[in-house]
Amino acid sequence: MGSLPQSSDIPLSMSPPPPPPEKSPNPNQSPIDESALLNLFKSQQNHLNFFFHNLDLPQTLKFAVTLLNATGTIFFSGVGKSGFVANKISQTLVSLGIRSAFLSPLDALHGDIGILNSGDVLVLFSKSGNTEELLRLVPCARAKGAYLIAVTSVEGNVLAGVCDMNVHLPLERELCPFDLAPVTSTAIQMVFGDTVAIALMGARNLTKEEYATNHPAGRIGKSLIFKVKDVMKKQNELPVCKKEDLIMDQLVELTSKGCGCLLVIDDEYHLIGTFTDGDLRRTLKASGEAIFKLTVGQMCNRNPRTIDPEAMAVDAMKKMEAPPSPVQFLPVINQQAMLIGIITLHGLVSAGL
Repeated sequence: MGSLPQSSDIPLSMSPPPPPPEKSPNPNQSPIDESALLNLFKSQQNHLNFFFHNLDLPQTLKFAVTLLNATGTIFFSGVGKSGFVANKISQTLVSLGIRSAFLSPLDALHGDIGILNSGDVLVLFSKSGNTEELLRLVPCARAKGAYLIAVTSVEGNVLAGVCDMNVHLPLERELCPFDLAPVTSTAIQMVFGDTVAIALMGARNLTKEEYATNHPAGRIGKSLIFKVKDVMKKQNELPVCKKEDLIMDQLVELTSKGCGCLLVIDDEYHLIGTFTDGDLRRTLKASGEAIFKLTVGQMCNRNPRTIDPEAMAVDAMKKMEAPPSPVQFLPVINQQAMLIGIITLHGLVSAGL
């Protein structure tokens, strides 16, 4: 049996591995240049303009009003790429507080159609209007009492004839050179559906605050929902001291709470002032050894910026950044002028604001 290599036998450095071999160019592949790409975007713009110029607005208005007046759930369905678009539009409506869901046509035929009820609306997206799965779904959905709407792009299609309403989305052609890949048709489906969704948003008089309640984890929601009291430090987290305390005796409190300051209070917890780590450096530079005899009350800022616990957290950030110079924290004072917390810039950023 061979012996293990000694440490001196192991090389201290190793050569980097050779780069992977370059992929051989496809002889049938052509490069993409800026001019060709620009022409494609211009062509797509022209195809979209055809849609905008030829869309039947009265028909679209009837569609939007039907969705607005729906007493049940608005379901969307489609197959393939149209199915992805239908699902996305449904999610847009849900984010606006409108009852909506995506219904897979295949799953619907295997039990999921049980979710449909009288008063529901089922919107079927299909470019051709001849999709077999949707045509099989129609009589089943009608038996459940749902109102059926076809959204199609080919004139005289079968789906339009068997639904209660049809909306025609004018399609000049697909951007695909073979007029096959659904890239323009899905684009106009998305534009159509999401634009109608915003029309419903306006008709329902949805407020910014109501919209935010549907997005509590996003920055929009947090900025409109979170109040100072929701993100502030409180009680044992506060770096508090009394005005008669010596500065040097409060260094641990100044540094241990992660706020970068001391909150100077009286016996009733009223805020007297603040003393920051910046104040410490300036005092040490100006006073030298005399700092050992100075109290926090002698050197604190007795006119700090403060904020109410019911204020919006986003307003706290604006107040921190306001002239004449930005600050990193705001003491939180209640209506009795008592200190109840502190809100820091770090805390606001950590909360996603």
